[in-house]
Amino acid sequence: MLNGPLLVTERLILRPPAAEDFEAAVAFHADPETMRFLSGPKSRAETWRAWCCLAGSWHINGFGMFSMIERATGRWIGRAGPWQPAEWPVAEIGWGVAREFEGKGYAREAAVAAIDYAFDRLGWDAVHHIIDPQNTGSIKLAERLGSAKMGPTRMPAPFQDKQVDCYGQTREAWKARRN
Repeated sequence: MLNGPLLVTERLILRPPAAEDFEAAVAFHADPETMRFLSGPKSRAETWRAWCCLAGSWHINGFGMFSMIERATGRWIGRAGPWQPAEWPVAEIGWGVAREFEGKGYAREAAVAAIDYAFDRLGWDAVHHIIDPQNTGSIKLAERLGSAKMGPTRMPAPFQDKQVDCYGQTREAWKARRN
């Protein structure tokens, strides 16, 4: 059952989370290296709650993280997309890729499609990325996407003590770079 849009890129299918993605999501959330900057590893039960939160965002907000599906294999490889839970500091485009798929450009490909979606379909005026200052890979990706460091920001509980920076850009800046 598809409860939202289907985006297709050169190598990916982006769609709302589905039940068939759950086992791959469990492995993703259990990996300490993958989850290093994403609130730490989670148990299967914690992953279930996080997974239902991602899926529920589509119903409550009308948008949420997409499951990233590798077109060539049909495998779930991560999540990316628009995200703004209650009390989140900004409307965000986030990403997370399972370790075995890192370094292949999938996060960038998904982020580009998600940013286009946020501007063209959701009508956002700006996009942001909340990034741990030690997450050099995500910082480099945000900068390659054209986002600039805006400074530190504060997350809501239970992440209020986590040090994070906000990167972002306007719709106009994105459109100028894309053209």
